[in-house]
Amino acid sequence: MTGTESRRSRQVAGIALVCGLSLILSACGGDSDAEGTSGADGAPAGDTKIGVVIKGLDNPFFQHMEDGIEAAAKDSGVDYTIQAAASITDTTGQADKLSNLANQDYSCYVVNPISGTNLIQGIAQIAANDKTIVNIDNPVEADAAEAADATIATYIGTDNVAAGKMVADQLAKLAPDGGDVATVGGIAGDVTSAQRIDGFKEGLTGDFTVVQEVAADWNRQMAQTEAETILRGNPDLAAFFVANDDMAMGVARAVAAADRKGETLVVSVDGIDGVASGDIDAAVAQYPYVVGKMGMQACEASAAGNELPAKVDTPIELITPDNAKEAQEAFPEPPSEYENPFADLLD
Repeated sequence: MTGTESRRSRQVAGIALVCGLSLILSACGGDSDAEGTSGADGAPAGDTKIGVVIKGLDNPFFQHMEDGIEAAAKDSGVDYTIQAAASITDTTGQADKLSNLANQDYSCYVVNPISGTNLIQGIAQIAANDKTIVNIDNPVEADAAEAADATIATYIGTDNVAAGKMVADQLAKLAPDGGDVATVGGIAGDVTSAQRIDGFKEGLTGDFTVVQEVAADWNRQMAQTEAETILRGNPDLAAFFVANDDMAMGVARAVAAADRKGETLVVSVDGIDGVASGDIDAAVAQYPYVVGKMGMQACEASAAGNELPAKVDTPIELITPDNAKEAQEAFPEPPSEYENPFADLLD
């Protein structure tokens, strides 16, 4: 998956109120600042104003998250601003964006930190102003939040340990004789990546042995290079577990180049299209559109005076060649029904 140098303009229309919404990227690409007021029924947006800071739009995962945020805003009629990091590794730039928003007139903030601590300064500012903080996707480190005297109203995201275990369970079905396995994670020390790999290792059963673990910075080319090196040292490797789909496609290239396709399996978190194309053997799909949508709905529910659940696991789906086409057709929503406690609170 490649980054985007620009994002399409969006227009949100109501019955009696039309508001233009444009996403403007910086000259470097990947940096998005968007503001909008939307109302499906033409009513004023009211007092609810939401500030959102997400990871870089150079990764399609976060483009889909942004789409979910905007869809929820259109449905509800809230005022909102979305700002995105320049890239998925731009920790300082992302922190600056939240700090700039923190003392502005927003009643709720949705934060999607690159690391567990890089947004703490802005979060501390928000907490000092007694505003609601909704944490999505990547968790804010609990100790850091406590030190900042900040309370996270709710965390919304994938149960990454469960996702890793689900992949491991499917691998056991695909390779019942077991064998050596390598894992390819994202940025070294990243909580999300570590949880997926830990879940995968915890879920392994039978005669599997993890012989090597590497980090590839969520980067396809780096993952391909790492996989090539691993395969040279382990020519009979049974499988790779990869922490996201972009890296998995790089690993799949390495497997194909080594003439190991069908013998060295590639399983991952995310990768609906890769499974459909036959490059990835199985994946557990997340739904960033749903994560973004729930984040906005959580702010709306809080503004309405509702107590929010402390943690909400967003849906995941096992994707195999048998259901990949169905999953593609349903995307960006899951093909199966799922619980949304925030929608229930808003009913």
